[in-house]
Amino acid sequence: MSLETPTPPIDTLPKKGKKLPSKVIIKLGKFVWTTIWQLMMSKLAPRNQTGEYIRPTSEFRNSVGNQPENPYPPATQRYRLYVGLGCPWAHRTLVVRSLKGLESAISVAIVSPSPDAGIWVLDQPEYGCQTLPELYAIARPGYQGRSTVPVLFDTQTQTIVNNESAEIIIMLNAEFNEFSTHPELDLYPEHLREKIEYWNDKIYPAINNGVYRCGFAQSQTAYNTACNELFTTLDEIDAVLETNRYLCGDTITLADVRLFTTIFRFDIVYHGLFKCNKRRIQDYQNLGPYLRDIYQLPGVADTCNLDSIKRDYYGNLFPLNPGGIIPLGPTITNLNEPHHRDALTHSPSS
Repeated sequence: MSLETPTPPIDTLPKKGKKLPSKVIIKLGKFVWTTIWQLMMSKLAPRNQTGEYIRPTSEFRNSVGNQPENPYPPATQRYRLYVGLGCPWAHRTLVVRSLKGLESAISVAIVSPSPDAGIWVLDQPEYGCQTLPELYAIARPGYQGRSTVPVLFDTQTQTIVNNESAEIIIMLNAEFNEFSTHPELDLYPEHLREKIEYWNDKIYPAINNGVYRCGFAQSQTAYNTACNELFTTLDEIDAVLETNRYLCGDTITLADVRLFTTIFRFDIVYHGLFKCNKRRIQDYQNLGPYLRDIYQLPGVADTCNLDSIKRDYYGNLFPLNPGGIIPLGPTITNLNEPHHRDALTHSPSS
């Protein structure tokens, strides 16, 4: 009889290096990461005392127009748009530029986010500038504010006319018709302006900025409030779209453009990365087809860059996605499916 102790099966032996970190290490790690996260978020997304994201206002607010004293008259090939393809605010200007047929009149420069520096970098240097902050400094020497897109830049005076997307798209709609291939298209008609502004005032805080209020929330209360407002408003719009092809009737307006660039990104990034995950846009009975309808309008799909959107959000928002892993999906081939929205024959609202 052997006095040796039997060797236990291999799968019952303790595995070296497989233990979970100790409680102290976990608590220390959470403290360090949370502190760093809050510091980075304070720079990325300013917040109020309740942890709710507060979007800074734009600072360049001049307009292109035919007024005799206006230094920025309408002209072809004088103004240049600086846009980031992943940015929904910049995307608005590209959609309007395309719908109005202003590609030959207004040029476009692409900027991309720097994951390390946290600024927009010009894909091709211009005016001796490598970055968007340098371009802002040309327009206003000593400028210390946020350097955001879109930018409507006057190449003649080398200054920024405007960096507020809501105002730029109004200019693109009305001030360049003599250079437009679709001057008959009015996305901001006088008889619908009150209704357009009603939707803008509702959609901006709850949806356009609402998805950011969800993703950049720094408290559970702030997130819950933003998320509930977001989906309450989406539900309301879905009900309206039951009988209206577009928000204001049979014709697309700037209100639809402003909504489109957010809901186009919704299932791609906001649903997952920003925790806007009660429902997807494609799960809605009317919002899903409505998204497809606008996407299929001539020229709009050409303004939608899926790869840039995923790269800019997942690859560059480090506090939300520290690993920087960019998901393989989703695809957007479903946006080419029939929408049947043209079957709605509701008369335009007055």
